[in-house]
Amino acid sequence: MTTIAKSHRIIPESPQHLVAIEALLDKAFGPGRFARTAYRLREGISPLPELSFVAERDGDVIGAVRFSPVVIGDAPVLLLGPLAVHPDYKNQGYGLALMRAGLDAARQRGHCRVMLVGDEPYYARAGFAALPAGQVTMPGPVDPARLLALALVPDAWAGVSGPARPMPAAVP
Repeated sequence: MTTIAKSHRIIPESPQHLVAIEALLDKAFGPGRFARTAYRLREGISPLPELSFVAERDGDVIGAVRFSPVVIGDAPVLLLGPLAVHPDYKNQGYGLALMRAGLDAARQRGHCRVMLVGDEPYYARAGFAALPAGQVTMPGPVDPARLLALALVPDAWAGVSGPARPMPAAVP
């Protein structure tokens, strides 16, 4: 648990947060969010619960972050997102705190690489940088300057290229 300010904290997401998170995502991204390429890539896969966090203030969800398993070529990758903070709490550090909680948990669990679609000036604060144009192809249109990556271990992105797609379900 990370405390931002008194009565504010970052905690693991739980089933009791689902309704509040969906309302937050609707408020942050609107009804067109499901048409975005990153949402299309996450379609049919669940976010990893051990990497999903919420920011709470006095028990209310004011932010959330999730990570979903995808593959690029044959390499496992975490897709960061959605990351959302209630408009009343933007620019107060909640987004970065949520992202860092998820990235720290990913490192602790042995994940190697993360990507997202977003604004580089914002995500660069957590170490993200644009992927070289053409290294990764998405299942829909994406501005190449917004396709960002982070290596959680040195050289994790070396040799990784190809189409991004949902992680195949584990075979029992």
